[in-house]
Amino acid sequence: MENPFTNDYFMKKALQEAEMAFEKGEIPVGAIIVVADKVIARSHNLTELLNDVTAHAEMQAITAAANFLGGKYLKDCTLYVTLEPCQMCAGALYWSQISKIVFGARDEQRGFMTMGTQLHPKTTVVSGVMANEAADLMKRFFATKRK
Repeated sequence: MENPFTNDYFMKKALQEAEMAFEKGEIPVGAIIVVADKVIARSHNLTELLNDVTAHAEMQAITAAANFLGGKYLKDCTLYVTLEPCQMCAGALYWSQISKIVFGARDEQRGFMTMGTQLHPKTTVVSGVMANEAADLMKRFFATKRK
């Protein structure tokens, strides 16, 4: 039997988190962290609600996952995030030693790839998973803000 726990399966969960952020007036980025096909952390942007520029979805997920695991390293964990992490989040992911990052849409202006931010040498990256859905959510959000 085929494993139902695909990148798309988990990215859909991250997109649900991004929708929650959208409904709260936050930039719609959602993230989950998975270990052994189990979601151990879920989050979305909370920068407006918490009045905190560091309250990105990834940062919230890193903290929740570390608390769940009882340690600061996220080895054998995968982060699913709807938007390419920024350099701040990439730096935190570096220090967490996360094993894998799967993201949806690229952030051509502020993403870690554009900024040249390095990840931990053992971290693998998969990009473009459900990128259209993630990008469409961002476009819809900013269209409502510009009205």
